[in-house]
This record gives sequence, C-alpha cells and structure tokens, in this order.
Amino acid sequence: MQRQAVESGNIRSIGHDPATNTLEVEFKHGGVYQYPSCGADLCERFLTAPSKGAFFGKHIKNLPFRKVEAP
Repeated sequence: MQRQAVESGNIRSIGHDPATNTLEVEFKHGGVYQYPSCGADLCERFLTAPSKGAFFGKHIKNLPFRKVEAP
C-alpha cells in the first residue's frame, strides 16, 4: 500500500486502500498497522488534521487493527 509521509512527532506515514477501506499507519518507532473498515473520509480527515497524533488518539487508536511487517 502506498503511504504518504506526514509531519508528526510519532507518525511517519499514512496510507489508504479504497478497494478494501483499509487505513495503514507507519509509526516512527517502526511499527506498521492496518485498520480495516476505515473509509476515505476518515483517512482524508486524518491527513489534514493539524495534529496527527491527537486525531489518531481520538478517532483511530481504539479501532480493530493488525500489525504488519514493513516492506
């Protein structure tokens, strides 16, 4: 999945696969996590949020996820 680099203290990049509605978040500590059932609207709001970390904590952190290996 293609991810877009973002400016954040903890998040390195964010990607979205519209075919599966999967959000992918790469953290600066090296972990890559996928959040299924996340629509394009949520991803767009995440990408444009003034604070990616605050948005993640409020809207994404507690959603079901799976950790994936970084390519």
